[in-house]
Amino acid sequence: MSRSTRTTGAAAPSVDILIQSPLWDREPKASACVHEAVTAAATEIAVGAGEVSVLLIDDAGIRTLNRDWRGMDKPTNVLSFPTTAPAQPGALRPFGDIVIAYETLARESSEESKPFLHHLAHLTVHGFLHLIGYDHETDSDAETMEALERTILARLEIPDPYRAHEVSGH
Repeated sequence: MSRSTRTTGAAAPSVDILIQSPLWDREPKASACVHEAVTAAATEIAVGAGEVSVLLIDDAGIRTLNRDWRGMDKPTNVLSFPTTAPAQPGALRPFGDIVIAYETLARESSEESKPFLHHLAHLTVHGFLHLIGYDHETDSDAETMEALERTILARLEIPDPYRAHEVSGH
C-alpha cells in the first residue's frame, strides 16, 4: 500500500491518493495522472480549495464497495462518495472520495483501444464531477456532464472519450 499527497495550490483541491492494490505498480504515472485530472476539473469548474481522496483498488475491493453501498454485487470502474460533512473552521472543504478499480479500467481501456492513462483521467474527472453534484440520471444531465468531461479532458490533451462509442454504436 502506498500513499501520495499533493497540494495543488489554494485554488485547487488537495488530492490524497491511497494505492491499495499492487496491480497499480504497473502504471507508475497513475498518481500524477489522477492529480492532473482533479486539478483540471477543479480549475474548469472553479470550485476552489478543498480536499479529495482517491483510492486506487482492485476489482475485488470495488465489488465489495459496490455491493455494500449500491446493492450491485459486481465490480465497476469508478465509485464516488460525496461528503456531506461541512468543512471545519480553518480546514479544507472535503469534497469526498473517488475509488477506481484497476482491472476494470485496464479491460475497458483495451476493449475501447484507449491509452490506460487517458481512461484513468476520464474516470477521475467523472468521479470528481459526481463529488461536486453532477450526475447523469436524465439524458439532459448526461449531456451536460459529458460535455463538461470533454472540455476538461481537452484541457489535458485527451481525445473525446465518447466519440469512439458513438462511432461504433455503443
